[in-house]
Amino acid sequence: MKAVILARVSSAEQELGHSIPAQVRRLQEYAERKGMTVIETHSITESSTSGNRNKFSSIIKMIRESKEPIALIADTIDRVQRSFKESIVLLELLKEGKIEIHFLRENLILQKDSNSAELIRWDMGVVFARAYVLQLSDNVKRGNEQKIRSGEWTGRAPIGYLNVTVENERPWIVPDPERSTYIKRIFDIYGQGNSSMIMVAKQMKSEGLRSMKGKALSVSMIENILKNPFYYGSMRWKGNNYPHKYERLVTEDLWHRAEAVREGWHKKPFKYAAKPFIFRGLIQCAHCGSTLTPQRQRETNVYYNCSKRQCEKNNIYAKEKDFLQEVGKVLKCLVLPQKHIDELVASLKTHGKAQQVFHMESMRGLQTEYDRIEGRIGKMYDDKLDGCITADMYDKKLKEYKMRQSELLTSMQAHSKADQQYHVTASLVLDLAKRAFEIFGRSETHEKRQLINFVFQNMQLKDGKLIYKLKEPYNLIVQYASHPLWYPRQDLNLRPTG
Repeated sequence: MKAVILARVSSAEQELGHSIPAQVRRLQEYAERKGMTVIETHSITESSTSGNRNKFSSIIKMIRESKEPIALIADTIDRVQRSFKESIVLLELLKEGKIEIHFLRENLILQKDSNSAELIRWDMGVVFARAYVLQLSDNVKRGNEQKIRSGEWTGRAPIGYLNVTVENERPWIVPDPERSTYIKRIFDIYGQGNSSMIMVAKQMKSEGLRSMKGKALSVSMIENILKNPFYYGSMRWKGNNYPHKYERLVTEDLWHRAEAVREGWHKKPFKYAAKPFIFRGLIQCAHCGSTLTPQRQRETNVYYNCSKRQCEKNNIYAKEKDFLQEVGKVLKCLVLPQKHIDELVASLKTHGKAQQVFHMESMRGLQTEYDRIEGRIGKMYDDKLDGCITADMYDKKLKEYKMRQSELLTSMQAHSKADQQYHVTASLVLDLAKRAFEIFGRSETHEKRQLINFVFQNMQLKDGKLIYKLKEPYNLIVQYASHPLWYPRQDLNLRPTG
């Protein structure tokens, strides 16, 4: 059988870890053992979760146009994909008998006659490969959140400030000596209530205020300055304000005085009364998109209907006990036979070993780039001493290098945490799959809400009936339990109730 080898890394940083040559060597040896003829070898550096994946698409096109079956050989499932968007295309080629897919480390071969157990191993491999990427992103977000809570800004400083590096290579924010005085002038002028933002922009232009790119500030930039609480000591992040540790350019009183001029009055946030309803805020009207409102009648009966008076479906009421009955049906389906759970656990353990290889290669690549930058800094310092570059050039380039090294350190920390959490996620999913219905039955209202959020998504009321989607990988488990034979991948996440 003719074969195509696919070796992939997602970035140049990983390529520095020499993972591609190692992949190619293993895959070539595998093809020889199987008696296959390798007609093409593809070494790809592209993400499997974003973009059009042009190189991968060209491989699929070649296989589709081939007059005879082709074996696609890859080191692991996550070298081919980390989402289900490729699964639909690959499944089509499998069913047509145009392709066999060989995953070396998982010891998994997919072909036209593959059974449901093999397909669910493939699906679960994709789910947990994607989980690693998501956990990596979450760890970076958590790191940023921790910095915010400790009073440190994680992004570019607003106009009037500068990003600098202080002792111990720590990033910091200081007032811009050229522009910080203009910021107070903007608030002083606008806070008097006699000048519009257009007039303030013209005034600043006449006084010589320019952006970092040398351009005069536009009206929208003036508005952004006036709206930004950073100048009086508060950082706005994800809808909340946090105090920061940096020097303030205006007083809080002056900022609010300018805000009063800009808005004319202060809005107060509306707060809902807290009531212990299981599905409160979780279900939307399929007709207008408004959130359903719960109502209690007598002691035990709870009904939900659309909260928008103008909605045509406002007069349709649904019983909470019917929602609970439907949720219970789904949770019962999450219980797999022990035999199938054992197969999945074995497959995930194999996939976990492959994930460890990816983790080590990623860390090696990041460390290599960090060391390379460190070497450049040393050479640049020698050039400065020898008079080859000016002090200004040295300071500018040093700032760039140190910022990049800070990013690399953050990435290495995120990879380290994602590697630890990968196995925790797999264990949690399988444990919940076995005991979900039991846990739900003996949980309090707030715990039931958490479990529903963990398994369900996009819950809607349509013509009196609950429709929903299930989150990965619970959609796969329910589909597998309902259809143990071959099933179309397109239907994995669609399960309306009736």
